[in-house]
Order: sequence, then structure tokens, then C-alpha cells
Amino acid sequence: MSKNAKSTSSKEDLEWSEVAQLGLRYARIPLALLCVEAFYWFLTQPSDTLAPLQVTEAWLWNAITNFLYSDGEYIASTLSTHNGWTTRIDLSHPNFPGSFNTVGLYVSDECAGVHEMIFLSTLVAMTEGVPQRLKIRSILVMCSIIYVLNIMRLVMFYPIAVGDCSINPNQAACLSGMWNFHTAVYEWGFLLVLVTMWVLWFWKVGGPARTLDASAAGEDKWRLKFRKNWESKHFYLLAGSIMLLIFAVYNVTSNEDAMAAKETLDFCYFSELVTSECGQAQNRWDDAIGYAWSLSALSILTLACTSVVIERPDENGLWPVYTETNDDGENQNLDKEKKSRHHKKKTGSWRKKSEEE
Repeated sequence: MSKNAKSTSSKEDLEWSEVAQLGLRYARIPLALLCVEAFYWFLTQPSDTLAPLQVTEAWLWNAITNFLYSDGEYIASTLSTHNGWTTRIDLSHPNFPGSFNTVGLYVSDECAGVHEMIFLSTLVAMTEGVPQRLKIRSILVMCSIIYVLNIMRLVMFYPIAVGDCSINPNQAACLSGMWNFHTAVYEWGFLLVLVTMWVLWFWKVGGPARTLDASAAGEDKWRLKFRKNWESKHFYLLAGSIMLLIFAVYNVTSNEDAMAAKETLDFCYFSELVTSECGQAQNRWDDAIGYAWSLSALSILTLACTSVVIERPDENGLWPVYTETNDDGENQNLDKEKKSRHHKKKTGSWRKKSEEE
């Protein structure tokens, strides 16, 4: 009785071959995330890259803050311009430090929540075995949730600052709680939320079973897959794309003229100066960013076109299976049929006895 129970429980567990399949399949996700991080880094190097989204978030931030916290004596926040865009918020309260009792903030392109949206969308898009329509709907819903959470994060600045400055009024140190909240959410809070959202979604859609049994196309007419058959020309293209990306990073981070222009430009922004020197620094920095943008865009495009292929199902509704020829001239199956442990044929002792006879 105990032997049968032990045998049954062992069949319910994942086999090592299935664990290896999952590991190899999801090894491509970190590579995709690295490419996305590089793309986003270049995207947000120029100032106010995502200005339309920044403006909408600043408007909502100001409207919600005034609706919740303004009263007849003072207005909780005012909306103004920053670098020519309506993205600046001035929080007001009698206990805030400074001669005007205000705290000036603005919605930058890095605080717009796009980084989090791209990160989570990449995780969802790279999950195998899930229908494309379900992926698109899930990405839209998750990005909407991230947008709302980001607005809630911005709205929370005011009550945190008011609570701390009510205890220690008119002191610059009373704003440290607001900055600590911003740092905690920005560094690890959002990452925890994103990973939790993806894990819940992965199990909700039956991710493990779909991933192990992904040979049937279902209703999908095409899908993107990493290339299985590589030739020497593909490796040359990959090497070229990596070199272009290295040159792009060097032009922004190690070029002496570009770094000097960036330091001057940061000082001009901090001091709110408008001089010819600041204008020249802006032009030099824009040229460096434009050159890096061109190289990085060409690198990412080459990398994507080389590494990804478009697959279409055959007449039986199954995705294609790639084969290669071994030393004996026989075809070896590179993509073995992936089946869940629930679809495997059971073998018993009667099978072994018949083979021995």
C-alpha cells in the first residue's frame, strides 16, 4: 500500500526534464529585460521625453490633491511649467519650510511609470503558451493599474509631508519622510508590486501547464520565437549590434565633451539660469544624445531582427518543429513534443514482465 502511494506521488511531481525545459525557455526573459532596460535608458536621457504623459499625470496629481486636501484657507497645490511643460507641482501648507511655505516638485520622464509598464509588459509578452489576445488584454489592464498606482503614489506626498511638518513645522527636516517614501517606492516598492502582479497572472492563466504543453497553436495565426537555427552570418550581425550599443553607451557616459555639457546643464537647471553657455551646453548634450539614439536604435533593431523569427502554424494547427542533422545523416528533433505530466502514458509492472518474456 505504501509503495503504491509513493509511486503515485512521484508521478505527480515535475520531472527533471520538465524543469530543464522551463529553465531553458525562461532564460530568454532576462535577455529581453536587458534589451528593454537599455532601450528605456536611452529613451529617458533627453529631458521630458514622455512629456504628453507627464503633463496628464501632473494635471491629475494637482486636481486630486486639491480635491482631497484644499480648504477655504489655502490651496493644497498649484500647477505650473517646468522646462516649458506643465509638469511642476507646488505643494502649499502653513507648516512647510521656506518663505513661501511651498514644496516644488515635478513629474519627470522617469517618474511617469512607463519604466514599470515596459517591464511588466515584457514579462507578459515573453510568457509562452498564452493566447496573443489574452496577452494584449492583460497588458492593457496591468498598465492601467500601474498608471493608477503611480498617481496614488504622487498624491500620497502631500499627506505625508503635512503630517511630518505638523510635528516639526517650518523645518527642512520635516520633508525627509516624503523623500524616504519616494525612494522606497522607486527603488524596490514598485518592483515588488510588478513581480507579484506577474506571478498572480501567470498562475491565473495556467502558466505552468500552458508552458509545458505549447505545441498547439489554438486560435493564434502567428507568434514570435527566438531563432533556433543559427548560422555564421547571424553571429556576425549580433556582434555588430553589440558593438553599436557599446559605442552608444560610450558616447553618453564617457565622452568628455558630453559629460561636461551635462554637468553645465544640470547646474543651469538647478539654478534656473538662462544664459548662452547653458544654451550651448544644451546643444552639445542634445547632439550626444541624438548620436547615441541613432546607434542604439540601429543596434536594437538589428538584434531583434536577427534573434526573432515569425512562426505560423501548419495545416494541422501545430507550430513548426525545428530539426537538425546529426553525424549519421539522421534528423534530430530540437523541439521535443512538450507534454504535461497529466498527458503521459502510465507504465506499470505488467509492461516490464511482458518485455522480459
